[in-house]
Amino acid sequence: MPTFDEVLKEAGEFGRFQKRVFFLLCQTGITFSFLFASVVFLGQAPENYWCRIPGAAELSERCRWTLEEERNFTVLPLQLANGSSRGQCERLDTAWDTSTSCANFLAHYGNRSAGSLPLTACRDNWVYEQPHSSVVSEYNLVCGNAWMLDLTQAILNLGFLAGAFTLGYAADRYGRILIYLLSCLGVGICGIIVAFAPNFTVFLIFRFLQVTEIVGSDQRIVGIVIQIFFTLGIMILPGIAYWVPNWQGIQLAISLPNFLFLLYYWAVPESPRWLLTRKKREKALKIMHDIAKHNGKYLSPHYSEITVSNEEVSNPSFQDLVRTPQMRRNTLILMYAWFTSALIYQGLVMRLGIVGGNLYLDFFISGAVELPAALLILVTIDRIGRRPPFAISNIVAGVACLITAFLPEDLPWFKTTVATLGRLGITMAFEIVYLVNSELYPTTLRNFGVSLCSSLCDLGGIIAPFLLFRLAAIWLELPLIIFSILAVVCGLLVLLLPETKGISLPETVEDAEQLSSHYGKCGKRRKHRDTNSYI
Repeated sequence: MPTFDEVLKEAGEFGRFQKRVFFLLCQTGITFSFLFASVVFLGQAPENYWCRIPGAAELSERCRWTLEEERNFTVLPLQLANGSSRGQCERLDTAWDTSTSCANFLAHYGNRSAGSLPLTACRDNWVYEQPHSSVVSEYNLVCGNAWMLDLTQAILNLGFLAGAFTLGYAADRYGRILIYLLSCLGVGICGIIVAFAPNFTVFLIFRFLQVTEIVGSDQRIVGIVIQIFFTLGIMILPGIAYWVPNWQGIQLAISLPNFLFLLYYWAVPESPRWLLTRKKREKALKIMHDIAKHNGKYLSPHYSEITVSNEEVSNPSFQDLVRTPQMRRNTLILMYAWFTSALIYQGLVMRLGIVGGNLYLDFFISGAVELPAALLILVTIDRIGRRPPFAISNIVAGVACLITAFLPEDLPWFKTTVATLGRLGITMAFEIVYLVNSELYPTTLRNFGVSLCSSLCDLGGIIAPFLLFRLAAIWLELPLIIFSILAVVCGLLVLLLPETKGISLPETVEDAEQLSSHYGKCGKRRKHRDTNSYI
């Protein structure tokens, strides 16, 4: 009875059929980038707002003041009491008498000196010139509530983390494509609810539920290709935000495309490998015949049944990844690399929203610079190996962040150039970590090892907004100092990983333990790994 890999080789390992399916599924990378980075535009801080004194609305209506006049009457006395105050996070501790004369309004304060005017923190009575432009003005995420914006992004990453386990389990149990379609449907529905959330609690709940399942091929190059589509989404997003005037419109624009993926029900079949693990051999065989037909191949009639190796249905645990010395070291370093890459990458993306300048243009340029990252990886990894570009990209990112932090503001072009170099470096590191991760584990632990280590990516995403926004409130460049330290340490640590260029992928734990000794001694050529499944 032939194995699945033997049948797949006969039908075409990565022919026209798999390429078409792969291209379709890669579109998810675009919409995922919308969800991932949209907080930069959804959460833009309003420039002009102030705290309204109780009774001001009624008096303003009676006196027929413009919004600007009401602001002047509110903020002017406050500035007399506190010259540095802009009236955004504090107000006069008083209530306006609505019977006060409109012509002699300031007489309300009597003969008290400016310094004796009582002040209090503003709680919930803010007035915005553009009240529905962002979630910040919609839900009053300013002043003492500013940390709640950090929470919105942390909640999203927490949803990704929860989804990695729940959707991964569901995909193994109920099918890859079914869960993929349900995930796209869920992201679309939850995105619409987020756009019309009546309060901040509902907004958070459904932002958490916007989890997604990206179904990918087992080919190692897949992570790099999906990143290219992710980058295209990063470049498209500022255009959407520029032309759509409010946050609800942006949220709808990035959510509705997810419903288009439901058309894949008729274009993307179930994974034949999964069908075999569920003992559905007839369906798997039918799909394999279709694959062969589309690839211009002929599948021999004697393939009446297909087997799947036991290693593909094994049940590994975390102990398997840390039981032996080499794998334990690799696992810990890879977990740190995933955590660092995600934290720094997401931190640099969100930082664009607080540094000033032309946000839309800067965001587009920062996305465009990610495209060369994929090219650099493809050019270098099979020539000089995995470790050098992995280490160098992290160190370059760290050094660039450090230099950017101390460059003067009167050199904006130079500061932007260096910061862009850091973005390029961390993007390369983010893409390489997936590639290296998949090459350091034996066959029976490979998928589990990648899933476990990459879960640290979501943990980094949860911490990133708090680290960025809270430290930036102390000093705008302080987060860059932290990023630089994390990145340089990561660059040094990955040098301890074994080089996998020119070595066959490990099939057993013993092979994984001996990776370092294989390289340089045997000089074995890497076996081209079969595309174990097309989705």
